[in-house]
This record gives sequence, C-alpha cells and structure tokens, in this order.
Amino acid sequence: MKNTVMPTFIMLTRLSPEAVRTPRKLEQLERDVMEHIRKECVGVEWSSSFATLGPYDYRDVLQAPDIEAAARVSAVIRTFGHAHTEVWAATEWDRFKEPVRDLS
Repeated sequence: MKNTVMPTFIMLTRLSPEAVRTPRKLEQLERDVMEHIRKECVGVEWSSSFATLGPYDYRDVLQAPDIEAAARVSAVIRTFGHAHTEVWAATEWDRFKEPVRDLS
C-alpha cells in the first residue's frame, strides 16, 4: 500500500474589528471556531498556527484530504469567526524540487 500524503494548505486570516473586543473573547472565539471545525471538517489536521504582525492576524498550516475540505475550513472561519481568509496550496520544498529538475 502506498503511503499517501495529504495536501498541505496555508491559511492566512484577518479578524474583523467587530469579532473580538477583549483578549478573553479572542480565546473564546478560538475555542468556538476550532470546535466547529472539528465537527464540520473531519479529516483536516492542523500542523501549526502563528500569530503574525502585518496585514494578517494568523497563519495556519494544515493538511486536508482535498481542496474542498480546505475550503470548508475557510468557510467556517469566515462565517463563524467573522474573518477574512486566504487559502494557498503548498508543496514542501524537497517535494517541489523533484519534478522541477526535469524541466528544460
């Protein structure tokens, strides 16, 4: 049986100013959103999450069975978490180099 690697996605999130008014509400929002994602997005695995400085508040790295599952995560965060998201497909550098070597 071949070892299947799930596709990796990077999601950038910017919260709306109305979404969170206090640090405690931010933590509660995180718990609520993640609970909703666990229920609605079975098979999605989180690799890492980072708070960032700049135009986005967070950068998450996740593996999902397919683009539709990653889009579902984005939709949950947009609607339930009151945020703007971007989802980018990503390939690890070592895996990217293999097919590129053969390009002329």
